[in-house]
Amino acid sequence: MVESAKDAMQALLDRQKAAFVAARPEPLSVRHDRLERLAALAKDNAEALARAMSEDFGHRSHEQSLMTDIMPSIGLIRHSQKTMKAWSRPEKRKVNFPLGLLGARAEVRFEPKGVVGIVSPWNFPVGLTLSPLAQVFAAGNRALIKPSEFTERTSELMAELFAKYFAVEEASVVLGGAQAGADFCGLAFDHLIFTGATSVGRHVMRAAADNLVPVTLELGGKSPTILGRSADIKRSAERIALGKMMNAGQICLAPDYMLVPEDMQGQAIDAVQAGVAAMYPTLLANDDYTSVVNRRHRDRLEGLVADARDKGAEAIVVNPGNENFAGSNGNKLPLTILTGVTEDMKVMQEEIFGPVLPVMSYRSIDQAIDYVNAHDRPLGLYYFGEDAAERERVLTRTISGGVTVNDVIFHITADELPFGGVGASGMGSYHGIEGFRSFSHTRSVYTQPKINVAALGGLRPPYGKATQRTLKMQMK
Repeated sequence: MVESAKDAMQALLDRQKAAFVAARPEPLSVRHDRLERLAALAKDNAEALARAMSEDFGHRSHEQSLMTDIMPSIGLIRHSQKTMKAWSRPEKRKVNFPLGLLGARAEVRFEPKGVVGIVSPWNFPVGLTLSPLAQVFAAGNRALIKPSEFTERTSELMAELFAKYFAVEEASVVLGGAQAGADFCGLAFDHLIFTGATSVGRHVMRAAADNLVPVTLELGGKSPTILGRSADIKRSAERIALGKMMNAGQICLAPDYMLVPEDMQGQAIDAVQAGVAAMYPTLLANDDYTSVVNRRHRDRLEGLVADARDKGAEAIVVNPGNENFAGSNGNKLPLTILTGVTEDMKVMQEEIFGPVLPVMSYRSIDQAIDYVNAHDRPLGLYYFGEDAAERERVLTRTISGGVTVNDVIFHITADELPFGGVGASGMGSYHGIEGFRSFSHTRSVYTQPKINVAALGGLRPPYGKATQRTLKMQMK
């Protein structure tokens, strides 16, 4: 009888679960060794992984792949190695009076959950596999990994590399398309982390619910970028341009749309165009500029622009070299800035995930805040300005997964800051101690003293005077 792909995944999961149970308790040195091999996998094969990602994209900046996929992964691996001993240390907790005086003790232990499923996306196929895996390993778990079918060469290479650096019982890669992904999410993991679109995240959560699998969902959404009146327009625009053009805007944290003061809109748009031109004087043959991942995604982005134009928006194509993109047989796209956008346009309803930047104007900062609050809570929020009171007004009146002030995206680079969304942009987080604890079971351990606490406190029948004393004392 031929084993189905689903049965093969189940067999891998069973094998890892059995190995996890048999090996308990594992010393921290085992976790350190796994992290060391993970770092070696990334370092030794950085060039090959970057080439594979470029092949999958049609073209992807080599240096960018090293900076956005390899370098941050190694950074989080090293950070996890340095801090996991402190993260793993049990915490003493207080017990109710007077139990502590009588010798009762309480502590919390942070223990591995078992086998964690990792579903990684195509936009940063290596970085968004290795980074969560670093903390999965640091917490003492095993892992099954389902990379994206849209970056097929990279996924196949990762499968080969993991087989060389890790035993199947430690970490293994599962390949396949949409059906394999659905079957994967339906497995009875001890935890599941998914990085991808909000629409798919809903299906992942439903699949995990059948087995009551806890989930971490790293989704996306429309991350707003607010320029305050006190912002340095030139500097702000350069940073927004860098964040929007990196990976051709195919970043869950990319600045999705700009909110600018009404009388500063023209100046801000001109500054963004200048920022793009300074980085990319040409685009089509520029090795520094990444392609849209495939034709379907390019068609979707062009459709968003066409829909906005049809509904009255003005499109400003930022094409510094005046190149002919229509005549290209690749999928590179220039940045298109949209003004006059309205709520009925698809570009203001969907996560863009590409080089398209809608710009909206506001008269007061409260108008900008109200617009953000009227929509789903974003993964990132960006505020530019030197007015401390206005900055705090934005931060205290909005809700987002994370915030970068006077730049975009950078909060994800701080390994000690938790990275995650809220509401439609996700749930749970990784990075920092919060990530370690996401993949750990927080286990309560209470130790009772030799003295008969139940009798002393009147906690067992027959109830009497001791019971009344306890009730009176505890119900003040």
